[in-house]
Amino acid sequence: MILLVGGEKGGSGKSCLAQNIAVHITQKFNANVLMVDCDPQRTTSDWIQARNNAADLPQINCIQLYGKIRNDLLSLNERFDYVIVDCGGQDNLAMRAAMSVATYVVVPLRPKRRDLKTLPHMEDMLATCKMVNPKMVATVVLTQCPALPTQGKRILEAKEVVQSFGLRVLDSVTFSRNIYDDSEESGSSVLEIEPDGKAAEEIRAIADELLAIPPENRYELN
Repeated sequence: MILLVGGEKGGSGKSCLAQNIAVHITQKFNANVLMVDCDPQRTTSDWIQARNNAADLPQINCIQLYGKIRNDLLSLNERFDYVIVDCGGQDNLAMRAAMSVATYVVVPLRPKRRDLKTLPHMEDMLATCKMVNPKMVATVVLTQCPALPTQGKRILEAKEVVQSFGLRVLDSVTFSRNIYDDSEESGSSVLEIEPDGKAAEEIRAIADELLAIPPENRYELN
């Protein structure tokens, strides 16, 4: 299965989400997971390097691919249980190629105006890729949400904006927590630093909600 975490907006936590989902899938399914880093900033590659230098952390495979990666991903999908692709925050050839073969596409966005402004272009890109890959399940997940109860309305309003573009948005979100940055710097994950913590619960909820959506019951774009 190919799972792409990507989007046009930088800073929304794509790499962090991809890394934590990879750890969750590895733990829950005892799966053979490969991470594909398509971001020139090499955030996930650096995370993997730090992780593999830590003797107490289970290793996760990672490679870097850029450009026309469609055939590469199809080949890798035959060798690994899960291929998790981390794309950078821009519309590029690698992201479109990954969308053309991905089972799931996750677009992380913060509930901020500048992030939501990327939705028209993302909707157009996803609709185009669905012509080639009609079984693709595309979802938006809100990340780095404000934790104050008084800001709950902002999260609901952001979800409504996403839905207005005919896109699915997950019920589950991540909140702004220091543990996400702390775990990434050490090559670990929130699931390993605080397995029973709130951040770990958020990652499990996102991954489980996403993978519960069967491709054959795909959400149709308008």
